[in-house]
Amino acid sequence: MFMNMGKTNPIRYLALAFSFLLLGTFLSPILTCGDSKENPLQLNADGTDKLSPAQTQAVMLEDAFQEVFDKVSPSVVSIATEKTVNVQQHPFAGDPFFDHFFGRPGNGGGGRVRQQKQSGLGSGIVLNDEGYIMTNHHVIKDMDKLTVKFKNQKTFEAKLIGSDETMDIALLKIDAPKGNLKPIPLGDSGKVRVGNWAIAIGAPLGFEQSFTVGVVSAVQRGGIDSSGLSYIQTDAAINQGNSGGPLLNIRGEVIGINRMIASQSGGSVGIGFTIPINEARKVAEELKTNGKVTRPWLGVGLDAISEEDAAQLKLKDQKGALVKQILRGSPADKAGLKLFDVIVEIAGKEVGSPEDVINQVRTAKIGKRLEIKIIRNKNEILTSITPEQKPN
Repeated sequence: MFMNMGKTNPIRYLALAFSFLLLGTFLSPILTCGDSKENPLQLNADGTDKLSPAQTQAVMLEDAFQEVFDKVSPSVVSIATEKTVNVQQHPFAGDPFFDHFFGRPGNGGGGRVRQQKQSGLGSGIVLNDEGYIMTNHHVIKDMDKLTVKFKNQKTFEAKLIGSDETMDIALLKIDAPKGNLKPIPLGDSGKVRVGNWAIAIGAPLGFEQSFTVGVVSAVQRGGIDSSGLSYIQTDAAINQGNSGGPLLNIRGEVIGINRMIASQSGGSVGIGFTIPINEARKVAEELKTNGKVTRPWLGVGLDAISEEDAAQLKLKDQKGALVKQILRGSPADKAGLKLFDVIVEIAGKEVGSPEDVINQVRTAKIGKRLEIKIIRNKNEILTSITPEQKPN
């Protein structure tokens, strides 16, 4: 059939137009990639790109991090340290020939002694508007001069109020106009969970006010050192100079004081350890009141129970703390503990490892009796021990 193209049929043209309209409506989702979501290439009224929902969430997270920095950075300080040391040096120091005969400085090779300045850098946090600042003991140990520097570049010479080597906490004080200091908000380290955001601010390698982000990798990480402390572990980048600075949650609250890293190279490999703020705060309060920390003491050396120990002592498992040393005249000696006793319970709590005993004693009161359960020669014995103040 042939159509006559020489004449116009209005009804036919209307039908054809309606058909194209329906076709356009059907093809529209296909031509826009079939995505019902907002097109990220579209523009806002001001000409800026519209963000996808995922991008919007990412920007909100960026804003949250920036809010933390703006809120907390005025309360984080850099601590410059300085001390004078004596260095032995002969007139030809550095010359291999003379070093061979006279020795190198410090090796008893003779020569004159000169004084030399040694400097270091750490971080700290402002605890209150009275000028008290918390940092690590190892940052200020044996230092002659301590200088605190704020984000606004103001500097103050600091006085050491007290320091505790075991917990690695030190308390400083600066004379600043009251009301000019912004105390940092302290959180609750007891509520920290694996996977929480972890934010570090400090002066790593001298780069002040550096901000790094990670997560909490582990909590209650014990057995790191002889303090008996259970640390918070994080993968937020921490390096030399971060010591004494804060580890923060997403609310900008301090959850810990950065102390050390595990590294073969000396640089951050994502394994950092932080003193829980609940523990650090107790030490700082005692340092403020007494200038030192008095610590309960049992005078006993403990060890984990190996498979060989369990077999030899005929234990049903490896839980408990094995007594390997008892100091004469100590509370442990007075309580009648013997070598190779196994402490399986203290203060009503089961002992799984020596850290459990250390933690209980660390929080005990001096002079207050602790009930303990031990295994000796396959027999369970209930007894008690009274902590005394640890000798200096």
